[in-house]
Amino acid sequence: MAIKKEFLKKKSVCKTTFSLDKATAGEASSAALVGDFNAWDVSATPMKRLKGGEFKVTVPLPTGQDYQYRFLLDGVRWVNDPGADGYVPGPFGEANCVVAV
Repeated sequence: MAIKKEFLKKKSVCKTTFSLDKATAGEASSAALVGDFNAWDVSATPMKRLKGGEFKVTVPLPTGQDYQYRFLLDGVRWVNDPGADGYVPGPFGEANCVVAV
């Protein structure tokens, strides 16, 4: 897994693509990207399941910031992104992923 970043020349925005591979997603039927960029709203950024079983979503993020996020599988299981730029302690005892754009 890796985060793909596409910086737009005319705007201070980075089109950031988050991927969750099949090995990490397991048998999950749904996945959501949840983070401080969407106020940790579990329904704001659903991910699309691809034919190979992985999940993917692209989000435009303002540049010059670090964002915390996690993936939520089937609305009940939180997982971290092994391809994150870094990790920070979260408020509930588990680490949050960080993406820097």
